[in-house]
Amino acid sequence: MNGTLLRFYAHENRKHRHILLYEWLLEQAKGLGIHGGSAFRAIAGFGQQGVLHEERFFELAGDLTVEVDFAVTDDEANRLLERIRAEGIRIFYLRVPVEIGVINGEAAGG
Repeated sequence: MNGTLLRFYAHENRKHRHILLYEWLLEQAKGLGIHGGSAFRAIAGFGQQGVLHEERFFELAGDLTVEVDFAVTDDEANRLLERIRAEGIRIFYLRVPVEIGVINGEAAGG
């Protein structure tokens, strides 16, 4: 099945409506009927300002990036992006066409 990889990047301590933004994204996707999503914490990286951040014990707690991924239909991607726009959230994202499937399965998500 053809679909979309929708990937968001946010600092791990960033909040929206008093909830960590990556958790808010996962909850919104679940509420829209999206069947799954995952959040991954970075160990190093740099962003728009070019500042390199690396995980070193506790001194960077909350300063690293969380990547939130969803493999969805185009319609699901549009609905989630619209929800984020409606909330006025500024966030960097990628939208990439992908093939979605299950090895030895009958349908995606099954």
